[in-house]
Amino acid sequence: MNKAQLVDAVAETSGLTKKDSTKAVEAVLAAISNALCKKEEVTFVGFGRFKISKRAARDGRNPKTGEKIKIPARNKVLFSSSKELQTLINK
Repeated sequence: MNKAQLVDAVAETSGLTKKDSTKAVEAVLAAISNALCKKEEVTFVGFGRFKISKRAARDGRNPKTGEKIKIPARNKVLFSSSKELQTLINK
């Protein structure tokens, strides 16, 4: 499912117009992104949890040349699904 399909699904299930559904989806995604930028966890009971994980700097190799390179430290978004979601998708 892509963003346009999500907007269509929200419009269909909520009875909102596509324009209002687009605003709602974009607002939710912006709120999640802003919270993650602040290093906050985002939890939806019954769905899952988004959180930031830190990856340490490390050495790597350029696969083309074999040259050693430094890979900088960075933040990564992790998603953990809830038990309810796991049960639902495994039916």
